[in-house]
Amino acid sequence: MSVPDYNQWGQPVGPLVTDWQTRPFPQRGTLAGRSCRLEPLDVAAHADDLYRANAADDGRMWTYLACGPFSTPEEYRAWMQHFVEDRSLVSFAIVDAATAHAIGVAAYLRITPEQGTIEVGHLAFSPALQRTVAATEAMALMMDQVFDDLGYRRYEWKCNALNTPSRQAAARLGFRYEGTFRQAIVVKGRSRDTAWFAVTDGEWPRLRDAFAEWLDPANFDAGGRQRQALSALTAQARVALDAGAGPGQRRE
Repeated sequence: MSVPDYNQWGQPVGPLVTDWQTRPFPQRGTLAGRSCRLEPLDVAAHADDLYRANAADDGRMWTYLACGPFSTPEEYRAWMQHFVEDRSLVSFAIVDAATAHAIGVAAYLRITPEQGTIEVGHLAFSPALQRTVAATEAMALMMDQVFDDLGYRRYEWKCNALNTPSRQAAARLGFRYEGTFRQAIVVKGRSRDTAWFAVTDGEWPRLRDAFAEWLDPANFDAGGRQRQALSALTAQARVALDAGAGPGQRRE
């Protein structure tokens, strides 16, 4: 939480934000990493790959999502066409670098350039993407663009409060839990409480360093097993931030 200033009546007020300017709206472009790249989601380029990748799931990956499961490729294509035409979103296909096949979907949403806030969501990770280096790198690439390239102040993660894997993923990636909005929405005919998480620009430099350390090939042995867990690295970053050590080293 920010340390407040005080006005002339002794009332606490938020710190001044100097030289603030509306941030750019994210553009549709490719974000490239070692294990994956994020391409602008495209029906012709990605729908068949994604439908096949998702078919390896027994249906549980859709439980907490507003869409799916999909019975036919045509049904999935129709949904994707509507999704990519939504101009309030910037949607990506997560493409495996080794196979060049799309194996997941992610998007920026609730984009508010004038306030510098943005949310990551619509995460649909096929079994081929779940619990992989690529899954983590995709999230790091999106966060890097939001903070380092676009200069946003706040990056949000929201999920069904009952979705334990999503909550655990948010914590592992360094997001702070901020509370739960009770009876926030209705999804697939069921009431949903929504858990809120966020990372701010002041927290990002240390988290960025944690991602870089975890993604370094030296962090993995010959069998691909991690030497340090990302959850441990982001927890260390959080401890340093809470202790007032300040942000990590910013890029020039």
